[in-house]
Parts: sequence; C-alpha cells; structure tokens
Amino acid sequence: MQEGTTLARHTKADGRRAFLAPRTPSRNRSHRAECDRKPVSGRVAAVVVAAGALATGVGAAGGGFDAGDTRFLPVGASSDLAAALVHSSAPRQADVRTVHAVEPALEAAKLMRSEGLFARQHVDQAIRHASEGYAARQAELKRQQDAAAAEQARIDAENARIAAEQARVAEQKAAEEAAAAAARRPTVAKPAEGSFTSGFGARWGTTHYGVDIANSIGTPILSAMDGVVVEAGPASGFGLWVRVQHNDGTITIYGHVNETLVSAGQQVHAGQQIATMGNRGQSTGPHLHFEVWINGSQKIDPVGWLGERGISL
Repeated sequence: MQEGTTLARHTKADGRRAFLAPRTPSRNRSHRAECDRKPVSGRVAAVVVAAGALATGVGAAGGGFDAGDTRFLPVGASSDLAAALVHSSAPRQADVRTVHAVEPALEAAKLMRSEGLFARQHVDQAIRHASEGYAARQAELKRQQDAAAAEQARIDAENARIAAEQARVAEQKAAEEAAAAAARRPTVAKPAEGSFTSGFGARWGTTHYGVDIANSIGTPILSAMDGVVVEAGPASGFGLWVRVQHNDGTITIYGHVNETLVSAGQQVHAGQQIATMGNRGQSTGPHLHFEVWINGSQKIDPVGWLGERGISL
C-alpha cells in the first residue's frame, strides 16, 4: 500500500466497523466497486491486500487485535469476501460471524484429554504386544517342554530296552554256565575219601549190609548221585544218618555221620557234600557206613553198584 493512502471504513447496520479497505479516488468518495471493469480474481486480490493493510495498520499503531473489541470484525468472518468488498450496502446479519473468546482452561482440558487418549492407545497397544509376546513365549516354552518330555520318554524306553537285553543276556549266560557246570559235574561220585575197612556180607555172625570207609572226623561225605534227601537226622544204630533217593529210585544210606548239612526234601547233586564223617552210634572209630537199596528196600553190595558206574573203593 502506498504511503498516505487512506482506508475507507465499512460499517454494519449497528454501527460496528467490519473492515478497512483502501478509499477509492472518486470525486464523491464512494466505495462502490466497479464490477463491470474488474474480474472476480481482482476482487479476491483486493481482499488479500485489504487484510494485509489492516494487519499492518494495527501493528503500526502498537496494539494487537482485541477479540472483545466490537469495532472491528475480521475480513474472513464474511461468507462472501468479494461481495463484502464490492457492495457498499450493509452486510446481512447472517453473513457476519463474530470472533469467539478462547477459554484457556477448557482448551487445556481438551488437550490433556486428547493426550490421555493418545497415551491410553499407546498403553493398550503395549499391553497387547506384551500379551502377544507372552503367549508366544509360553507356546515356545510348552513346545520345548513337550520336546524334552518326548526325548526323555525315548531315552527311558531305550534304557528299558537295554536293561531287558542285558537281563536276557545275563540269564542266558547263567543258563549256559549252569549247563556247562552240569556237564562237568559227575553223574556218580565216591561217597568219601578214606580207607576201605569193611565190605558187604556176613561178619562175626551177622550180615553187614554196606561198606565202611574210615577217615578222620569231619571228612566230607558226598552224595553218590543226583537226588532228593528223604531223611536227615537221628537213626538207631547209626547215631545220625542221611538217606537220599536218586532219580532212578535207588536209595543210598550214609551212617555214623558227625553232622548233617542237608534237610529232608532238599535237591542234591552227585558229588555235593551232605554231611561230615563221625563216630556216632554203634561205631568202633570214625568212618562212613555206606549202603545201597534198590526197589525200595533191597540192599545190594555197594562195591559192585559203584563199580558199574566207574567208581572204585
């Protein structure tokens, strides 16, 4: 705006000054716009110029725009800025908008509410992300636990299989060793080591139904063959004895023993110790009295019976 240019004052019907615009240099000082010579774009430009002039004038005067001052109304308050410039008649009441006062407390409350909603959204989002992360971690932990349990079950099953295989091998080995021992074990054994002192038959007017093998007290007495102990304990004339029935039905008698080492019903093997040599009963010295019974009670010569089985006295 050129220096010295005066501004025409436009007023509303109630006397308030709506805006300031440059005064047109006409003779009768009228502010009617020449609509037939200037296009609308020129009018809009005039509005911009007028607004700038208003701002410059007010600033130069050293004062700011007072929202409570009813003498001035911002140009932008008119619904049709171009019409406000070109028409000199008073604007309609509906075309004029007043400036509203700003409530700092209300605006601060609005801002705080907006910021609170924004913060709440962030909190909700963080909680959602944390929940999703926790669920994912829990799922991964469960997967790892399930995998570990499956692996442990596999290891336990493998250990059980190995233990069963080891037990089978041990049982088989024990059976093989037992079979080997049985194969090495004699089927017939000499009842005791010692001196042959008396045979089967008549002796001093009586019949001697067995043989005597003399040795020291405590000498081992062995079962002649495999069998089952029929009796082990006191016996008339023998002091203590042991009777063994063998698998073929033959019964062998061991008398004058010092100590029995088996009991009735016990399974014994050929060569297994069943007693110790003694001097009990009607005896003249430590020895073993050995008899062989066949068919339940028939007493035969033990020398021949043992000889048939490869044992000599």
